[in-house]
Amino acid sequence: MLMKTRFALLSFVLLTNSYAADWPSWRGPTNDGVTVEVDLALTWGASSPNVKWKTPLPDRGNSTPVVWGDKLLVTQAIEKSGKRMLLCFDKKTGKQLWEAGTTYTTPELTHATNPHCSGSPATDGQMIYVSFASAGLFCFDMNGKEVWKRTDLGEQRHIWGGGPSPVLAGDRVFFNFGPGKETRLICFDAKTGKTLWQHMEPGGDSGESDAKKWLGAWSDPLLSKVGNHNELIMTYPGRVCAFDPMTGKQLWTCDGLTPLVYNSPLYTDGVVIAMCGYGGSAMAVKAGGTGNVTSTHQVWRLPKVPQRIGSGALYQGYHYILTDGGFVECRDLKTGELVYNERLKGPGPTGQNWSSLVRSGDRLYAVNQGGDAFVFKASPKFELLSTNSIGEKVISSIAVSDGLLFIRSHNNLWCIGK
Repeated sequence: MLMKTRFALLSFVLLTNSYAADWPSWRGPTNDGVTVEVDLALTWGASSPNVKWKTPLPDRGNSTPVVWGDKLLVTQAIEKSGKRMLLCFDKKTGKQLWEAGTTYTTPELTHATNPHCSGSPATDGQMIYVSFASAGLFCFDMNGKEVWKRTDLGEQRHIWGGGPSPVLAGDRVFFNFGPGKETRLICFDAKTGKTLWQHMEPGGDSGESDAKKWLGAWSDPLLSKVGNHNELIMTYPGRVCAFDPMTGKQLWTCDGLTPLVYNSPLYTDGVVIAMCGYGGSAMAVKAGGTGNVTSTHQVWRLPKVPQRIGSGALYQGYHYILTDGGFVECRDLKTGELVYNERLKGPGPTGQNWSSLVRSGDRLYAVNQGGDAFVFKASPKFELLSTNSIGEKVISSIAVSDGLLFIRSHNNLWCIGK
């Protein structure tokens, strides 16, 4: 059984490109914002023929849709009633097929800009895994029937609310239960919901009493093949670390992050890229070490970078990320040196940006809170290819499936094609 599980995890790391037509999790098939699909739509607008369909949503929300086969899945909170739902739509038409979920009326902390159900689902085409924060972690089948739930995990309490999404790998589900005074990295059996292992991380102040004590990680773990083994990479206040995904044993840790970690780690060519928000630090670390590797494996560290909430993308030796003020920055992966910092300006009312980048070949796709989407070259020389507006508030990231782009605004689900 142990060998079978190890094979399942290894297969997940090596064969995720087989999901080319699907977008099974928040950051796509490889959990790093990359799609193998190319020749996607370059231009569109709110009323252009490129809009294949638009479907209204019952309330605002920040989560990103996921796609498997002919089904598009999105989490949704109804603020007045306390409903926390998973909605399923037909990918081709936008027609709603079913809804599932729970009702949670216990008051739960969050920020006005962060509605509940901000985490995205994860699916393997057989089951769908959803976090409803303090209401629990749920598993549904592809028809919306509840398979199992874990409502015993406790309260997720932070003044800015939740956001982490489940990460599915083989027959395991990994989840960052946090932020808050209690922070745990939990590994669940995907079939039963049983806890296989958990790592307890020192929590922090929920932000209610003293702003100077704000602390938390909203990042998701990243499963990567490092040398001849798998590592589950995680970013926390103060450090980057990796765990054995089978046992939960910590493999290595590297100091250098600051107290607020909004975006998820990235991995390429043996190196982990980790960046904080709120004017915090950024660094690169060689994976595959043992124990505390701060003095031996840290490649570079920047003590202060611009505020960023979304996660970045990598391409041919460069790291790209959106910063909160409406800019995109490009950095050299070897040195951390800033190559460019360019404003993405559209016709919308704000350039503020909290979404994550999506890369298709040598193109990067971004969308800001004003509903302006940008396509630009993944190149150390900035080249904007198009600016496209749907005129609605967007905090989620773009999903890609079968040549289509899916955008979740606070009002509608959008399907955009060529």
